[in-house]
Amino acid sequence: MKKITKILALAAVITAGTFTLGKAQQAIPLDSNKGVRFGIGISGGIGEKDSPFKNSYGADARLQFDLSNYVSITATGGYTKLVADDGFTDYDFIPAKGGVKVFPLTVKGFYGSGEAGAGFSTKKDAKTAFIWSTGVGYEWQNGFDLSARYEAYSQDSASNTYVPYNGQFALRLAYGFKL
Repeated sequence: MKKITKILALAAVITAGTFTLGKAQQAIPLDSNKGVRFGIGISGGIGEKDSPFKNSYGADARLQFDLSNYVSITATGGYTKLVADDGFTDYDFIPAKGGVKVFPLTVKGFYGSGEAGAGFSTKKDAKTAFIWSTGVGYEWQNGFDLSARYEAYSQDSASNTYVPYNGQFALRLAYGFKL
């Protein structure tokens, strides 16, 4: 009997929470911000624990296609340099990534993002790396955008810049505007 009471109480709390969350989401006024945005940004990061790269820096340009108030598709390109520890070579590449940004219903400006793509090395005889990243960020109404991400790189073993797998934790500061 105690189990049934606990299950019913838990179901009541979940149901009440769902209705409350639904009412709160409906009460938030949303601007119609569909459109195309262009942003430029700079980023810096630190390598993960076992990575031969101790830090990184870069710049990028991003096109953002707003599908709705809650979902956008992104296309990002730029330049990134992973600075190596002693005994390794720095890795310079041009990332070309596509992704998605999801804006939760309850917090205007806050988003989660994910991207995947290719890193084209700037060094001769280096192979293209697969890149994926995930992160969170905040867009202000004035166009500024601050985000944090984890980004991982997987290279071809035939590349002269080969490192089996590595990644970085990075911050990005950007400014974007509507086109």
